[in-house]
Amino acid sequence: VQLQASGGGSVQAGDSLRLSCAASGRTQNILTKGWFRQAPGKAREFVAAIGWRSGSTYYKDSVKGRFTISRDSAKNTVYLQINSLKPEDTAVYYCATSDRKLSSSSSNYDNWGQGTLVTVSS
Repeated sequence: VQLQASGGGSVQAGDSLRLSCAASGRTQNILTKGWFRQAPGKAREFVAAIGWRSGSTYYKDSVKGRFTISRDSAKNTVYLQINSLKPEDTAVYYCATSDRKLSSSSSNYDNWGQGTLVTVSS
């Protein structure tokens, strides 16, 4: 599975961004797609995940209400809409896929994209 993430950029606090992640290759076994992020000097952390067949979603508590994960099955693409961006959202955002059910654990994800950088200035 190959993952291509895009949509990052440099924005002001309060702006919105939509990140995209397109999957290609052997994607038929994917059950979950997720987004993680890694801020400078910090560990990678879970942000959101979506059941690829069910559409069920799962979010890190602190992003609920501002982040929305969605999917377009026809395009094999997962999105992360981020509203009301804050400086603390600055990070490299990674998409990942899993052949397991919804999970926030990075160890359950098998394939990772290259990441897209989001920089939020105050």
